[in-house]
Amino acid sequence: MPAQLTDELHRAVIEQGDQPLEIIDPATNRRYVLLSREQYDRLKPLFEEDPLSISEQNWLLQQAGRRAGWDDVEMDDYDRYDELKSRQK
Repeated sequence: MPAQLTDELHRAVIEQGDQPLEIIDPATNRRYVLLSREQYDRLKPLFEEDPLSISEQNWLLQQAGRRAGWDDVEMDDYDRYDELKSRQK
């Protein structure tokens, strides 16, 4: 069962925005990092022992490309760079 955020942690998460939140256990002085589920899912492959399949690797690359804006309409001009450059001459 997942633990519930206290009001104090909830406010800290909101204030932190999309950035990871460092938490200190006062009993042990041990430090933890609180991530959103989406952030954890992006990093999870780095912690897995089993190598990723080709299809998993391709999916992760596609997701990274989308986050970088590669499916943006403006990228179509970049994909046709040589063609567009030759028309300007």
